[in-house]
Parts: sequence; C-alpha cells; structure tokens
Amino acid sequence: MQPGKVIANLFATLLLAGLVGCVFFVFGRPLWPEREARMVIVLPVDPIATGSVRKACLEPCLPARFDLGLAPARPPG
Repeated sequence: MQPGKVIANLFATLLLAGLVGCVFFVFGRPLWPEREARMVIVLPVDPIATGSVRKACLEPCLPARFDLGLAPARPPG
C-alpha cells in the first residue's frame, strides 16, 4: 500500500469513529438500549394463606405464618 492510502484509511476510520461518538453524544443513549422486563407476578388466591376479614374477628384474621413458597424468586438484575 502507498502511504497516501494508509493515511486516507486512517482519517476515514477516525471520521467514522467520531461520527458514531457524536450520535451517542447527541441522542444521550445507545442505539440499542438494554431490555428490561417490567412485569407484575399475580399469584393465585389461596384462601388458607390469605388474610381475610370475618364478622367473628374485629381485626383482620391473618394466619400465623405466610407461605413464601407461593411467590416465585425475584429475577436477577
């Protein structure tokens, strides 16, 4: 290769890198943003593990303990 072509390719590469950097700077975020899951997990109603208000109780009749096995684990991240 001739030295002129090497210098031209170097300048073209720097111009392209500068253009990509300006795009990120102007828009303030990447072109491909990270995907985040926004979901709500609705559990099935279990009358035994769910607190209820009955006429016999003046306060909500809650169980002695809650079964945390009904709720799935929180996703990482």
